[in-house]
Amino acid sequence: MAIFIIIERLLALRSSKIVPSEIADQFIMGTMPEEGDRKSVAGRIILFFHSRKPDIEQLKAFARVEVNGMERGMFILDIIVSAAPLIGLLGTVTGLVKVFAKINPDTGMPDPTMFVEGVALALTTTMLGLSIAIPALVFTNYLYRRVDTLATRINLGVERLIALSDLKK
Repeated sequence: MAIFIIIERLLALRSSKIVPSEIADQFIMGTMPEEGDRKSVAGRIILFFHSRKPDIEQLKAFARVEVNGMERGMFILDIIVSAAPLIGLLGTVTGLVKVFAKINPDTGMPDPTMFVEGVALALTTTMLGLSIAIPALVFTNYLYRRVDTLATRINLGVERLIALSDLKK
């Protein structure tokens, strides 16, 4: 599940899907983009701007909604990052319980076969939990940083729209 969300977010958070270069160039040159489209976040904001003639607060609120959509599915990655080590820990405890549940009353030692199986289960589940959590944590942090960077570009675009329009009047 983490892999699917990471790949989907990497594809969805490409610059061409958020602030296409032609719109960014128009903002940099100080010209008003003529019309928006539904293919990008910036395009939807421009479309909203031209079709609804919003006031400043409405435009900023719409931009916040669009930026919020860029974080879609990220909460699931947060859950995976938190839950994977706990599941590994649960397996570790299960393995250790398995080791100590079969102690020979005569010798006071666990059965060697059960001991090996229990320790193997404990180590395997710990490794599995960490091997899921660590990459998910790395990509979650990268994706949040990507969203922040793109949100800054969106906010600059909104400010440019406000400056180029007659909303200030």
